[in-house]
Amino acid sequence: MQALLERDLEGPSERRHGSSRNYLLKLRYGVTEEEVSQMIAGQGGVCVICLRGPAKHVDHDHFSGAVRHILCFKCNGALGQFDDDPQRMLLAADYLELRGSQARMLENEVGASVFGGPDRVRTDPLWRQRRASMSTSRHYHLRQKYGITDEDADWLLERQVGLCGVCSDRPGEHIDHDHETGAVRGIACTGCNTGMGQFGDDPTSLRRAADYVMGELVKTVRGDDGTGRLSFTLPDVDPATVAPDGWKPYLAADGERRRGNPSFGARPSGDLTPLEVLVREIVARAGAAGRTAAPGGTARP
Repeated sequence: MQALLERDLEGPSERRHGSSRNYLLKLRYGVTEEEVSQMIAGQGGVCVICLRGPAKHVDHDHFSGAVRHILCFKCNGALGQFDDDPQRMLLAADYLELRGSQARMLENEVGASVFGGPDRVRTDPLWRQRRASMSTSRHYHLRQKYGITDEDADWLLERQVGLCGVCSDRPGEHIDHDHETGAVRGIACTGCNTGMGQFGDDPTSLRRAADYVMGELVKTVRGDDGTGRLSFTLPDVDPATVAPDGWKPYLAADGERRRGNPSFGARPSGDLTPLEVLVREIVARAGAAGRTAAPGGTARP
């Protein structure tokens, strides 16, 4: 009788599908709870992109609807912030390492690949000079947090032609800075700024994510006995042999490989490579912005 009562209390989806989670997985992604558990086990329980967070969130291709793999919460959200665009992720990786056009522009204009920060407060003799905008809350916030002024922020956005310093495709809206040094790298759009943060400002995760969305990160390899397993690092390692907290050296080695070979993924014919995107970006900025001096400085020829 008790069993009958408990069954009557269950909803129709639980009775047909075993659990509400199983029902939702089948409804949204076309996979069962058991299949997801098997996928997580095949990944060694770790997110295939960052190799840090636990694999908990089913990720799928928004165009085809096909399930890809299981990611951590942050990586899953970061892909959405970058619109699953591998070229934006590769540009963001170079941007964070100060290897992109944003860093080169700042180097050319102010003699350094970053701007402001605590070093400026200590070394700029004019830093404490009172300016007309010092009474504004924005000016105070910029000085306290980033070591720049209202005029600096406006100048920087002008040099970026009003566009994101990472992707050059969307309006620049947010001051982006290095969380270790405090120095400003540029002004980023909402998607790039949030996406980089969710990836932990980690260039390796960004490059791995770019290959992931192109289908070039996760492979299936066959053993001598014919059974298959996943491989998602370079050099290859069996996920079953790595403890959940043991991925750090493999991530470091993988990052070096991808940093030296930024175009791992195959791109459809006619698409621009990351280098071509950067060249186009530099030419566009140079033509549109001209040479505007930084506040308190002189533009370089």
